[in-house]
Amino acid sequence: MTDTPDTARDYRDTVFLPKTDFPMKAGLAAKEPAILERWARLGVYDALREQRAGRERFILHDGPPYANGDIHMGHAMNKILKDIVVRSQSLMGKDAPYVPGWDCHGLPIEWKIEEAYRSKKLNKDEVPAAEFRAECRAYAAKWVAVQRAQFERLGVMGDWDDPYLTMNFDSEATIVGELLKFAESGQLYRGAKPVMWSPVEKTALAEAEVEYEDIVSTQIDVAFEITDAPNAPELIGAHAVIWTTTPWTIPVNQALAYGTKITYRTYTIGVSVNAGVGTDVFADAALKQLDGRKILIAESHSDVLKSELEARMRALWGNNGGIRLMTLDDDKAYSGRQLEGVLARHPMADRYPNTFFAKPRPFLPGEFVTTDAGTGLVHMAPDHGEDDFALCKEHGIDPVFAVDGAGMYRADWAWLGGQGSVINKKFVASDGPICSDLRAAGALLAASDDFAHSYPHSWRSKAKIIFRATPQWFIPMDGAQTRFSTSLETNGIGNAASPQPFASSEVEKPFSNGATLRETALDAIERTRWIPVRSQNRIRSMVEGRPDWVISRQRAWGVPIALYVHRQTGEYLADPAVNARIVEAFQAGGADAWFGADHAALLGADYDLADYEPINDILDVWFDSGSTHVFTVEKRYGEGVRANLYLEGSDQHRGWFQSSLLESCGTRGRAPYDAVLTHGFALDGKGKKMSKSLGNVVDPLKVIGESGADILRLWVAQTDYFDDVRVGKEVLAGTGDTYRKLRNTFRYLLGALDGFDDAEKVAVGDMPELELYILHKLGTLDVELRAAAEAYEFNRYTRALTDFANDDLSAFFFDIRKDSLYCDAATDPKRRAYRTVLDILFHALVRYAAPIIAFTAEEVWQARYPSEDGSVHFLEWPELPALPGDDAISTNWADVRALRTTVTEAIEPYRREKTIRSSNEAAVTVPDMPLDEAALAEVFIVARVTQDDALTVTRTDYAKCGRCWRHLPEVAVDGALCDRCASVVA
Repeated sequence: MTDTPDTARDYRDTVFLPKTDFPMKAGLAAKEPAILERWARLGVYDALREQRAGRERFILHDGPPYANGDIHMGHAMNKILKDIVVRSQSLMGKDAPYVPGWDCHGLPIEWKIEEAYRSKKLNKDEVPAAEFRAECRAYAAKWVAVQRAQFERLGVMGDWDDPYLTMNFDSEATIVGELLKFAESGQLYRGAKPVMWSPVEKTALAEAEVEYEDIVSTQIDVAFEITDAPNAPELIGAHAVIWTTTPWTIPVNQALAYGTKITYRTYTIGVSVNAGVGTDVFADAALKQLDGRKILIAESHSDVLKSELEARMRALWGNNGGIRLMTLDDDKAYSGRQLEGVLARHPMADRYPNTFFAKPRPFLPGEFVTTDAGTGLVHMAPDHGEDDFALCKEHGIDPVFAVDGAGMYRADWAWLGGQGSVINKKFVASDGPICSDLRAAGALLAASDDFAHSYPHSWRSKAKIIFRATPQWFIPMDGAQTRFSTSLETNGIGNAASPQPFASSEVEKPFSNGATLRETALDAIERTRWIPVRSQNRIRSMVEGRPDWVISRQRAWGVPIALYVHRQTGEYLADPAVNARIVEAFQAGGADAWFGADHAALLGADYDLADYEPINDILDVWFDSGSTHVFTVEKRYGEGVRANLYLEGSDQHRGWFQSSLLESCGTRGRAPYDAVLTHGFALDGKGKKMSKSLGNVVDPLKVIGESGADILRLWVAQTDYFDDVRVGKEVLAGTGDTYRKLRNTFRYLLGALDGFDDAEKVAVGDMPELELYILHKLGTLDVELRAAAEAYEFNRYTRALTDFANDDLSAFFFDIRKDSLYCDAATDPKRRAYRTVLDILFHALVRYAAPIIAFTAEEVWQARYPSEDGSVHFLEWPELPALPGDDAISTNWADVRALRTTVTEAIEPYRREKTIRSSNEAAVTVPDMPLDEAALAEVFIVARVTQDDALTVTRTDYAKCGRCWRHLPEVAVDGALCDRCASVVA
């Protein structure tokens, strides 16, 4: 040691401070594009395919977004999560290709072209179909290019040069080929069931294309006069009252439904005058018709239904100068069974004799009828309700197709023909034409425009939809179905002819094992891994209760339902030779080949085109996307190969997950995936849905431009994405803090490893306990990260990684060993052991981080190993050194760390009071000594540790070394050197 300080000497040049050009300020927004360019130049994706050829393959099949606008935060979250999965699987040594794709057909794109037409006051129907379809194709191609660049900017690695597009000719040929497989196996029928229909877009919609919004509707109570009642003749002349929130369905009414287990009662309507009011209460002829009328409604406890009906009646009629409505003298109760055989008259029967409205309306038993709302009697319009359709079909009552595709009553309809639209609030309002006519006929008991409820809307046009029976093509869920032709010839009284059944052979059980499509799909659900587990119940319940799949759309931009239907029998042609020619034509010319086809040539010599009608409806776009596994997975990787994972938002349980499941089960008898991962939605920082109108949209492109993609990537990885997640300025600021800590860890490692080479390495068996303990912790982390990656729990993965970097390394290991790193001799075994462990940590951590912060990991790797053709993403999961199997080190050092925390907390008050400015100035006593005094002093970063009954802290009287700044007993005066530093300087 030195007895006196060399006051003129500056020892900084003798201290081994970390040295690196790696900047603390990330500047990601500027750096990342250059890294992307380098990856493209190196062909990292293709190089990985070559390197991993023959390895176990992991296929994440990309769910196709619509090519119709800039990406939003939901897109960014989804694509980043997919990329993290793919990169982590690649890190684990697998061949993990990723083929991005796009949905290019369908209403969202077609609607955009129509909007452009409308802005120019052009009518889409006046534009040649081929020209319109070409515009749709060009629009989709434009946005594919835009979104591709935006997804790549997120750091998503994939086959961007050869993505799949549903509008590629090969894709369209495959899609129609899959449709024809359903046709050949008898799994198609054409029927006139009610489907969700958009009068604005003039097409059927899938459930996944529908969203629900709260609205206020008109509710009405309508009286149907009973004309026959075999089991209760006294009911003849009474009026059965129904309640509905869709007044526009009354002109299409064909029956009334009752509950067999419900008790009904008749009441008599009376009109009275408040005392002292002398107005003529019957000046209103419509009101006069109601006085003394006997009505039939369900009997409910406490007369709830009766009182609710009274309230609704007053809403329509008001006090009218002192008038109030009340029910008088309860008449008689009837069981539901007594209503069997009852007939009623439509309210418009007298006004429109010898038409559809003149036919008696039967009472039908309906299990769905309840007394929860309304009157306990339900009017039946089989054109416009699933329950209505099923019950009426059971009793031989068919749809009449009164409402056209635009929501207007067809021109030849006796009542309100050519009028509408039925979704127009004014048209169906209490003072609109429907209610006005019912009131004049004495059939309107009550009406108000105040019924609040949830109602389905088209997610594209945002307009209300209706249930409407139209001829559509269906895939049956439960085996054989009655097939229908689409004749709409009228029968002379305004009623469309009943759809006629097909003459083709029926298929009770389309699969070799005797299962229906629903049964096959439910079995496939059981055989699939669902992440999180609770999502299995969601899709199971949806498949259990879903109706037959409506696959037809009345639009222009899509894959046509390329079938020929016999004009006389209505049977579709299922000839494999004809179908092969159709697929071949699509391969050459895409879907347009059908619309301009030489149909006689496609039919061939065995069939006469005069006998067959080519179908021009297009396929539901969900059938398109449900078929992507065929032309993306099977065609690239082999017939029978299926994806390891599908990964999309939770809304896809009724969308892509389900359409893919049904398509694959219908053609292959199994699911197209081994596992399905569901994530939630991205909400704003307060947990609200993002909306332009609310001004709370977080634009991922703006975040990337300001902070870089790695911040978004880290945010995604940190979230509990199995549920809805929040993103906003505060959330991203927190992510930024996490990122800076990780970056600082790598910067420290790079600096501390400056000049390190293999010659400096120390064998594990020669390392101090602290180094062995850290390697044990690294091994534990390694197991945790691999398990988290295999479980796709990257929030757990990221938390474990960042906690290790912050708590085990920066706040503990690095803090303790910085003295050795800075001040020990370069050849000192402890310093060499420390740097050896830092090298192991570097190689492990940069790999662990690569799937999450892909750009930064590349920057870190290149900072230490600059290379023209190297990349961190070529690396595989780290191989850690074998450690002694003794767990005593971990247990002992866990005790040391706990004691270190206690000591640090005890010193802190003295630091705040400035009695002790640095922990190096402290002398402490502790009751337990898990290490020797010198080792504990180094771990606690204090001057001295001794043992006593209690923990105490005092200021040391040791002098401070002028080089290492430690207070040590051998330093005579402040500024002199300790023994170690004197030796190193010498």
